[in-house]
Amino acid sequence: MGTIRKIVEGVHFPMLTLIAGHNGTFRRVTGINVVESIDLIMFCRPNELVVTTGINLSSDGDSLEQLVKLAFTKKVAGFIINTGPYIPNIPDSVISFANEHDFPIFQMPWNYRIADLLKTTFQFIANHHQELSIEERVLYNLLFHYKQNTNYIKDQLALLGFPQGRELAIISCTTNGAQANIDRYEVMIQFAFQNRYKRFLKLKHKNHLIFLIDRAQINTPNTPFSKVVEEIYEKITQKNGYLDIIIGKGNFHKELENVRKSYDESLTVIQLAKLHNNRFLYKYKEIGAYKIIMAVQNQTLIKSYSQDILGQLYRYDELHDSDYVQFLRIFLEENGSTRRISERQFIHRNTVLYKIKKIETLLDMDLSNPFTKTNLYIAFLIEDVLTHQ
Repeated sequence: MGTIRKIVEGVHFPMLTLIAGHNGTFRRVTGINVVESIDLIMFCRPNELVVTTGINLSSDGDSLEQLVKLAFTKKVAGFIINTGPYIPNIPDSVISFANEHDFPIFQMPWNYRIADLLKTTFQFIANHHQELSIEERVLYNLLFHYKQNTNYIKDQLALLGFPQGRELAIISCTTNGAQANIDRYEVMIQFAFQNRYKRFLKLKHKNHLIFLIDRAQINTPNTPFSKVVEEIYEKITQKNGYLDIIIGKGNFHKELENVRKSYDESLTVIQLAKLHNNRFLYKYKEIGAYKIIMAVQNQTLIKSYSQDILGQLYRYDELHDSDYVQFLRIFLEENGSTRRISERQFIHRNTVLYKIKKIETLLDMDLSNPFTKTNLYIAFLIEDVLTHQ
């Protein structure tokens, strides 16, 4: 995969000096674009390199900073500033912004031709496109033909930065519905994973994006995986007005022959999330409650558990044509956040507070109590499992 890091470490770009955003070298490079005015930034695409000489920018320095910031919002790979008569020096404000946001900024002296830079970049992308095909082939064989290609896969994984003995896992991403194509979200998902993982392999297979990750190469170990997924979900929801993708992660395994197991685990997460409409199910190790409920032989027992907790609310909804059961589900899904519930339900915050108080009265429960929330959540899980058996 062609990345900023490979540009920095390689010998083919002597004209470029990385001066800011050193922590953003994980970014993938898929193109290059020359932009000489703020109006043209709209034509940039994610993962492109942007080059400017500043010929059409004002000399006060603010316009360059604005151009860099706009390029960053377009999720470009990095920014190349051709210093010379139009941009004699790169402002400190630009360098500070780039360092703060891990956005790579290169300096290129005036004596180098942009035409040569473009030619070298196109060659770089073409060469690493073939490399990407190798990555896809290795991951495909690892998942579907490991026994027939064991030694080859081990050797190739080591060359790609995944030596034996590492704890590896699979993340699968797909759309929730036959009509949607996962391709439309590939850039967004990959950008998020590039922030989280120093290195990963990617494969497109049957409307699934499949990622091989290494526990030792997580850039943000203090950020839970669930938060990364939720940020992706939020961006898609803001863009579409609805959410139509599901992301599932399998367990980490040391043995390469068990990576296929991690893949199957990731698909199990997706299947359960679809079946039970549970967008908050992300990892295989988090499906324990489902496994326990499905393993209980005494169906009468678990039915009575759910009815004892939710029955009163169902009866009230039937008598008064209200929606407190559905509201309670949303309350649990949003972890009681009045702001998020209000936004999701398109109702005023005071209405949210009123409904919470009403449910507490009907059920004689304190919804701020973590133990109460757990019991209610289990009751809904039981209901979902019984409905889809």
